[in-house]
Amino acid sequence: MSWDTLIKNGLVFDGRGGAPLECDVAIENAKIVAVGRDLDSGQAAEVIDATGRWVVPGLWDIHTHLDLEVELDPSLSEVVRHGTTTAVVANCSIGVPFGRQNEDGHDPVVSCFARVENIPKSVLRRVAERITWDNPKDYLAHFAEMPLGANVVPMIPHSMLRIEAMGLERAISEEPTEEDLQTMERILEQAMSDGYLGFSTDMLPFHYLSNDPHREKRIPANHASFNEVKRMTNIVRKHGRVWQATPEKDKPHNVIRWFMLSSGRLFGKPLKVTAVAALDVVTNRSLAKLGVAMTRIINSPLVNGQFRLQALAAPFRVYADGMITPLAEEQPVLRELNAIDLEDKDARMALLNDPAYCKRFRKMWYHDKKGLSLARLKRSLSMMDDSFSRDLGDMVMTERPVTVWKGETLQEVYERLLDWQARPSGLGREGRTGRGPRSREEAEAFASFPNPVGDDSEFILHLLRYFDTELRWYVLAANDDEERMARVLFDPQTLPGFSDSGAHLTNMAYYDSNLRGLQIAQRESLDKVAYHVSRLTRVPAEFWGVSDTLGTIERGKQADLTLIDPEALRAYDSDANTTFGYREAVAAEQMLNRSDGVVTDVWIGGKAAWREARATEHLGTTRMGSALTVQASA
Repeated sequence: MSWDTLIKNGLVFDGRGGAPLECDVAIENAKIVAVGRDLDSGQAAEVIDATGRWVVPGLWDIHTHLDLEVELDPSLSEVVRHGTTTAVVANCSIGVPFGRQNEDGHDPVVSCFARVENIPKSVLRRVAERITWDNPKDYLAHFAEMPLGANVVPMIPHSMLRIEAMGLERAISEEPTEEDLQTMERILEQAMSDGYLGFSTDMLPFHYLSNDPHREKRIPANHASFNEVKRMTNIVRKHGRVWQATPEKDKPHNVIRWFMLSSGRLFGKPLKVTAVAALDVVTNRSLAKLGVAMTRIINSPLVNGQFRLQALAAPFRVYADGMITPLAEEQPVLRELNAIDLEDKDARMALLNDPAYCKRFRKMWYHDKKGLSLARLKRSLSMMDDSFSRDLGDMVMTERPVTVWKGETLQEVYERLLDWQARPSGLGREGRTGRGPRSREEAEAFASFPNPVGDDSEFILHLLRYFDTELRWYVLAANDDEERMARVLFDPQTLPGFSDSGAHLTNMAYYDSNLRGLQIAQRESLDKVAYHVSRLTRVPAEFWGVSDTLGTIERGKQADLTLIDPEALRAYDSDANTTFGYREAVAAEQMLNRSDGVVTDVWIGGKAAWREARATEHLGTTRMGSALTVQASA
């Protein structure tokens, strides 16, 4: 027997975008060694009958923060279950290649991640305690000692690079000296030489630190000048690596200026740039179109760039616990609540009961809703500056804290409360016909309100005081229309991604976003599926510079393969299969997707990670994936 595994009779999408073919794939010693029709089953130790299933290269997830999760769950099982075999980490300027970086008494891993990615500090401290390295080269080496499931693509994160060169205190309060800049350049140059595939920055104006005394300070990368970023990206450009960028969304002129760094016409050689994000934002319908148009200009022969916006293949549904949600960080008044540690309920209550804060809250809540102003005109034209509309009609309840509220908007709850206060009916006849509270839970909640409750700002403030983080709701902030979303997703100027897997543990779950994109393509044609498979496999492998070993199904490539049941994919309902609860691996509550049955089998480095729609005994105990570098991408 010369083959470890032979996959027979599957419909093979090779990642090149052409029509799929029914054929066989043979694996030997972690490599694909044969692809063709009627390969001899007698040569294989194991034969998998893939009749009726799709065989695709292992899928990529290009925007994650799984560099934290992988330290707690090296198998990355919640990634592998959806057919993803490679995840890009250390996005948005934050990561752990430099270790804990706590020499000066600060704790940057905790402080940088907690609010930016909405990860409980208890989880972050567990990650920090497992860190044994203090430099990027040793960080790469430590992956070789782990029973790694999916491959990871670490980048050098700008915030941590600044801390390494300047210390946290100076990195958020002083301009770097020439010596500081040269130190950053030297470190980044060495990391590129060590094989790092990219560098990430962040300029979002609402990304703040979470530890005292710096809760009012933005993360270090936000303090970098254009000249500093230009100097760093010149190194990335020289090595042909990737710059992942999160733009300063409130300053369009700066966005264009920074992204023009991709230009080969201006800088002699194109810089590969992937940026967050091509979302069809509900409060501003122009953003996605403008982003794609900008991308076309940058990639035109006139500018000669290599620029790709990241697109999400899912409705951008963002959950909140009380006001703990990434969308709240955009509003300074709501940011005051987010700045308080999740465990510190007393501090939140003190703020919510402060008359001065309530006055600020009310002013914020009605900004652009009343009177004549440019802001109100922007709201009416769906051209708002913020992603969160502050409209009760957009805020949809879960079963927590009142079961009968599930699926209702807070506007509906508010109107029923007003009706009850005007004519209380308890749980009697009128209650049964919907005129009063529909359960004892609701009756108790309604009875807690002052009577009369006042306007909707007083209503939401009381809910926050009474329920705190037990008040769980969501808004559909972007991608609410599949047709518009698909136009952006399948545009050749974008890259499918921006799942944020491993971050925002209670706010969102897009581990299955690759499958959602394939499902949308499936509704159109197999040709569209083939096109999208290439964009989830070959295209990112080429973009990150590892296509010599990954991204396609052909002889000599690493055997990262995914089998998909197309009928199960067609019937898959992601919303119905999104869960929320305590997860042992991270010791915290987390939202997850369960696409079980859609992906039936996964091989990583030729080893079976997923078989017959469940994890194998080897996933998490045997090393399968690796940290991908230019020198050793397998």
